[in-house]
Amino acid sequence: MSDDQKEIRDDFADAVNMTASELKQWLDTDESKEVGQKSDGGGESTGHESGRHIVRILEKKQGDYTDDDYAHMKKVVGYVARHSKQRPKGDVHDTKWRWSLMNWGNDPEKD
Repeated sequence: MSDDQKEIRDDFADAVNMTASELKQWLDTDESKEVGQKSDGGGESTGHESGRHIVRILEKKQGDYTDDDYAHMKKVVGYVARHSKQRPKGDVHDTKWRWSLMNWGNDPEKD
């Protein structure tokens, strides 16, 4: 294991505060499917697809992580950091901002 991989895992663990089962449950909701940028053909949003990848990562043993998993972990850390800075004023419980973060494994109400 490289120092880079350890740093990526640590940053990912800080960014993703939902368990695999919480995230799976969330991804099945209409709210989860409603938010995020969709590809040209419509269908699943980038964030929703990311959430499914995060679930797979969370269900793996660290020794089974692939280069693709580490690349996705870095992407998740970056997204959560950028999107968190855009927090709207007031109650965020039922906002697309929160729902989008949750697709990426971060529930800002848990912080």
